[in-house]
Amino acid sequence: MTKKLFDILIVGGGMVGASLALRFSQAGLQVAVIEKTPLSLVQDSMPTDAAETTEPPIDLRVSAINRRSEQWLQDIGVWQHLPATRLCPYRALQAFEGDSQPHNEGLTFTATELDQPYLGHIIENNSLQKTMWQQFNEFITLFCPATVVSLSQQSAISGYASVTTKEFGEISGRLLIAADGAQSQLRNLAGIGHNGWQYQQACLVATVDTEYPQQDITWQQFTEQGPRAFLPLPGAQASLVWYDDLPKVKALAQLPAAQLALEIQKNFPAKLGKIAVKQQGWFPLTRMHANRYWQGRVVLVGDAAHSINPLAGQGVNLGFADAALLSELVLQALSEGRDLADSQLLQQYWQERKKANLLMMSAMDGFYQLFSSRWPVLRLARKLGLTAAAKAGPLKAWVGAYAAGLKG
Repeated sequence: MTKKLFDILIVGGGMVGASLALRFSQAGLQVAVIEKTPLSLVQDSMPTDAAETTEPPIDLRVSAINRRSEQWLQDIGVWQHLPATRLCPYRALQAFEGDSQPHNEGLTFTATELDQPYLGHIIENNSLQKTMWQQFNEFITLFCPATVVSLSQQSAISGYASVTTKEFGEISGRLLIAADGAQSQLRNLAGIGHNGWQYQQACLVATVDTEYPQQDITWQQFTEQGPRAFLPLPGAQASLVWYDDLPKVKALAQLPAAQLALEIQKNFPAKLGKIAVKQQGWFPLTRMHANRYWQGRVVLVGDAAHSINPLAGQGVNLGFADAALLSELVLQALSEGRDLADSQLLQQYWQERKKANLLMMSAMDGFYQLFSSRWPVLRLARKLGLTAAAKAGPLKAWVGAYAAGLKG
């Protein structure tokens, strides 16, 4: 097969990889995107166009997009094209222990306190990915479905590295970006090690109908068994997240919808109200961090570089922050006539993003350990901590701004 040469080669056409493809294409670079999921399967799971009268059901996989990520999506021309019917803004974040009553509201951050119209949006992953792919232009070549079988950096001296795919043969790029998830094949082929562990808990996710109209608050209730989370969705719907021991979560995921709804209402706070389960699934909780973010002409972004406890829904936001910095540095190198895989720029990217990602990973681990502990002393510390934080004034405002992506 004919050898294919590109400026940027991205393995993984998900949200982070697709966003980078768009950004680099805007600068006139020739970009290749290699995605293993067949295009027909991706399209089948995606929402229909807004012009259609019947809206498909909300997908189980959703993300909380903060203000910084929204700005990134605006910059690459995606946000403006997202269907409004699939977006749900949230204007408050709340954390509390036990049930949430007027005397026990815990810690609440509001958009009004931060002088913002909202703190972020909940959106389906596949809706965001579809919109990105619809913006692909003549500078982007999509190889899909395509499976990478090998990597060669022998040609690094000549300015390219290559991957071989089953379907399209050899594809080469001046810079190879691994955006292929936590089990990244390109990371492994590049010989980049990683460390991490699997938490003792798992996570149940359910999409539900609620008895209340569309809400604009996302909250987390902390219990001795693990957090319970509520993410508002468009209309009278919500995404619920239930952390618990692995056997318990597996058993819950196997329940009929009506029975699972009863279990949810018994274990979630009363403020949830009556619900009807539409779909459900589960996944284990893991933490992974690559030992380095680059090797030769291969650089890691998003989950390929770091997999975080989803406690605060920061995973995709960290990935978009990776993409924003990497693209900025690469385009700066382009303007200066430097190699797109210049070791100094890749090292700078690694150092800056490693610091930010580790900070968030450690913070989420700290919350996880603190709020999962059943020790009486830590339970008291949690209550005192939430109470103190709620009255902290400027500190509370800073934390709220950080959570919304307005700082950091």
